[in-house]
Amino acid sequence: MQLRNAFRTQIEEGVLRPGTRVPSSRQLAADLGVSRSVVVEAYEQLCAEGYLVSQHGSGTSVAATARPEVGSALTPDDHAPTPAVCDLRTGSPHASTFPRQDWIRAVSAVVTSAGRRELAYAPPSGLAVVRHTLAGYLGRVRGVRTRPDRVMVTSGFAQGLALLCRVLQDRGHDTLGVEDPGHPGEWEFIAGAGLRPVGIPVDRDGLRVDALAGSGVRAVLVTPASQFPTGVTLSAERRAQLTAWAKEVDGYVIEDDFDAALVAPAQRMPALQSLAPDRVVYAGSASKVLTPALRLGWLATPADLTAPVERVRASWDIGCSGLEQLALARLIDTGAFDRHLRRLGADVQKRRQTVRDFVAAHLPDVTLFGATSGLQAYLLLPERCAEEALVHAARRRSVLVRGGRSYALRPDDRPPALVLGYAGVRGPELGRGLAGIAAAYRETTGRVA
Repeated sequence: MQLRNAFRTQIEEGVLRPGTRVPSSRQLAADLGVSRSVVVEAYEQLCAEGYLVSQHGSGTSVAATARPEVGSALTPDDHAPTPAVCDLRTGSPHASTFPRQDWIRAVSAVVTSAGRRELAYAPPSGLAVVRHTLAGYLGRVRGVRTRPDRVMVTSGFAQGLALLCRVLQDRGHDTLGVEDPGHPGEWEFIAGAGLRPVGIPVDRDGLRVDALAGSGVRAVLVTPASQFPTGVTLSAERRAQLTAWAKEVDGYVIEDDFDAALVAPAQRMPALQSLAPDRVVYAGSASKVLTPALRLGWLATPADLTAPVERVRASWDIGCSGLEQLALARLIDTGAFDRHLRRLGADVQKRRQTVRDFVAAHLPDVTLFGATSGLQAYLLLPERCAEEALVHAARRRSVLVRGGRSYALRPDDRPPALVLGYAGVRGPELGRGLAGIAAAYRETTGRVA
């Protein structure tokens, strides 16, 4: 009875979670110094009461009759995802695109050959061999002008941005220019890091450098390859103006190159950093091209920022997983990463074409902004189409999507828009979601099917 009651208490209080394996009856009896029959009887009673489950060959574990989702103090229950036929909100590519077998082979090779050095703590800036591989890769595919000693491996882009915000503060910055429309999560992150985000408008040529010049900021975060969420590419003229601005104000440009590998080849341009390595911090990550779960990112910093960034990083943590760094490097060195990106790019292009055809056929008077790039489509709606009403009409049809004003920093009279993410859904699901959008659009605009 003591043993049974002890198990019941720990299960009811959540100390022992659903699915947790418990010791075998023989092992627990030896640990407690009691007869094995005592443990067997206690386990049998707990199984009969539904607390434990015993399967031949699998041992005994806490019953999984109730397996609640583990949330976060920052994500209240009332913000839990709504079940939907299709989630067309912006995000990463579908989980099915992750190159599982390539990654397994890379990890297996790394673990098999790992010695004392590879299994030790990685340097805060990343393993030397990985930084060498990244420097070569970024130079080859993006034209990034850097050296291995100026490359840092980070825990995703978020950590890289946090490091840069701290260094900018140390250098007297209290603001950071951001694209508007842009990424609301990044604005909150920047504000939490101690800098005030200042919205800089975006048009069909990308960030408006003329507005940047009058903003008073001396550093700006941009997505020049494929602006988020509009998908436009920063024009060659604007790129020259932006780097000239950075030199003039003795400032910096942070280039978030998050999905350049997925930009249509005809639209792809070299990294902005290649124009001014002394003024542009290049940042990338594996989140959009592999999976956010890896938490692998990288920075290529100007010479004068390298040491300050390294000092801040050394005071924060002791680096990323060395084994995952080595697996990524092997993926690059063997060519598996390039092959994966070609497959992923073709898949995204196919989905993008589906959206273009859908807009042309089913959404009259809607303009597709930045139609040849990005993991999402920015749809400009006619003035008669109420943005919020369309979003709600889509939700009633179990389709989740966000309006353009969800990505706006400055409240203004910008035209209504819809931001439609298509990379994270499978083909049939995308088709059902688009059909729901079309029906919601007809309802909102009063059109008859």
